[in-house]
Order: sequence, then structure tokens, then C-alpha cells
Amino acid sequence: MIPIAKPSVGEDEALAAATVIRSGMLASGEEVTQFENEFSSFTGSNHAIATSSGTTALHAALLAAGITTGDEVIIPAFTFIATATSISMCNATPVIADVENTFYCLDPESLLEQITPKTRAIIPVHLFGQPCDMNAIRQISDDHNLVLIEDCAQAHGARYHGNSVGTFGKSGCFSFYPTKNMTTGEGGMITTHDDALAEHVRQLINHGQESKYSHTMIGYNYRLTNIGAAIGRVQLQKLPEFNRMRQENAAFYQKHITRNGILCPPLRPGCEHVFHQYAIRVLPECDLSRDRLIQALTRAGIGTAIHYPTPVHHQPVYMGMIKGSNAPVSTRLASEILSIPVWPGLSTEELSYICQIINEAA
Repeated sequence: MIPIAKPSVGEDEALAAATVIRSGMLASGEEVTQFENEFSSFTGSNHAIATSSGTTALHAALLAAGITTGDEVIIPAFTFIATATSISMCNATPVIADVENTFYCLDPESLLEQITPKTRAIIPVHLFGQPCDMNAIRQISDDHNLVLIEDCAQAHGARYHGNSVGTFGKSGCFSFYPTKNMTTGEGGMITTHDDALAEHVRQLINHGQESKYSHTMIGYNYRLTNIGAAIGRVQLQKLPEFNRMRQENAAFYQKHITRNGILCPPLRPGCEHVFHQYAIRVLPECDLSRDRLIQALTRAGIGTAIHYPTPVHHQPVYMGMIKGSNAPVSTRLASEILSIPVWPGLSTEELSYICQIINEAA
């Protein structure tokens, strides 16, 4: 069986975690500080603040930016649900914009159409590891005085015209879930150039504590552990090689998937895509439906996934309760998209086999 995803962890990560366990210093501490410093250097941000997940990173970043009841925050319809629920956790309102048909990221034109006097922020999502059109989105945020928070949960190491994602707005939010390009088990990171916001976030994620046992705001326990940070430090060293292997796998697919009606993901010019997912599209003109292709791949022992089968505005929790575009592109993508294995460690033989099944399945 070739799984759809496989965490790239080994003895180095096990030794790093064991060293922390033997030290007895398990909670947030020096390992976390070192991990934050190294991630800050990697992205080129002034600050990096480790959190317990990508979702808590988004929530803390929104709170630190002052997002609250009555505010509207614009997001793409085609994303994981946490992009929306983190806004709802602030008692604010997620507003849906559509995505680009070509690159699947937030469409600047649709974004503009959703801005109202209540709009306070934008969360573009660098979906599947592909950077958004950050020049256009940042211009819109500047023109309308909106907070820009990047959702980088799937884009560790992705670059837009030479600059790391997570450095274009007020803050950037990363996830270290096991199947991401790098992992801490569970965990997240907020990057920012803003000194005041960084200090605010640090207080928010540590029970609102300004100094020991002095709590000056309502806060949360959103801290990362030393164990997770130790794993993350090892993973961060390996990340450039992990991303290179993902990119090589993607290039192999681009060359060898030849079936008519199967669309491989295009690359945005001037950007570095890091392929958290390799999401092909099964277009209507394909002689095989997506369901039949999934069945053929499954019979062949090849894992697949649909990222994502239901756009945010069609999720039960938001049905009839969310504002914004009806997002026709997002709805169409949800019916066509199919992720195939792209993780580091796939052999040439496995890649060839996957392409063969896609090209020849009946």
C-alpha cells in the first residue's frame, strides 16, 4: 500500500524527544525558545511564537490583532474549516470569497467584492503549498486598512518572489500536524515583524500572564511543549530537503501524468510551491469519473484523499449562517480535486506505478 501521506520522522527525532524526556523539562521552555529563534531565522521574520496547533495560532493571531464581535474577516471558501472557525472563536464573522480557477488560492477580485464597512481582516490561505497572489492581496489590505493574517498551515518554506510566506502581513500562522511538510506531533507557529503583536501573542497563549501570577487579560494555554519543540528543531533542519523531494515528485507527475482530462497543478510564476498536497483535477472531459479513478487507485493499493470535498460555506456548521460569495469556483473544485501521494521517500518505481494507474485505469 502506498499511503496518501506518511510523516517523515525517524531516529533523530526520537533521540531529540528522549533527551528532553530524560531532562525532566517537559513543558514549554528552552527548547521552545530555540525552536522559535530558528524558525524566525528560517522565515526571515522578526519574531516566531510557538503554539499548540495551527488553529490556536490563528485564534491567537486574530485576538492579538483586535478581531472581535461585529467584525468581519474575509477568507477563501476552499480551505480547511479551521480558517473559518478560528474567526468564529473570536465572536467575529467569517465572510467567504472565491478562489482562483488556476491556482486555487484566494481570488483578489472576489476578495474586493466582499469588503464592507465591517471588514477588519483578510486571511489568505497558501493552499496545498502554493503561495497566494500576495502583491495584489497586500495592496487591497493596505488600500482598505485591513489586517492581513496569512494562513501558512500547508506552506512551510514556500516563497513568493523570493520572500517566505508568513512575512507579508501582520502575522503568519503555521501548523505542525503530523502530515504537514514538517511536524512537531501537534503544534503551530505565529510569525510577525510587529514587536507589540509578538508580545501580545506571548501573553495570550500563556493564560494572559504579564509576569508570574499576574494576569492582565483573558488568556489561554496554547503553549507548545519542549518535547514538540525538540522534534520541530530536527524537522526544521530537514525541511529544505523534504521540500526538494516533494518538488521532484511533483515534477515527475507533471511529466508522466498524460491522461486527457486530468489537470496537474500549475505553478504560480515567480513562486516556490512546496506541495503539501499534490492535487490533480478530474475534469468533466475526462473519460473516467473521479469516483471511478479513486476506486481504481484504491484497488491498486494507492491512497488518495479529497482536499476538500465541502467548501466552507456548505459545511453544516455554517449553512445559511455565513456571508459572502456563492463561490462557484470553490464548489467546482470540490467536485474535481483529488490528492495523490507526494510525500518525501516515494521511490521512482512507486511514482511510475501511480502514473500508470492514473493513465490506464478503465
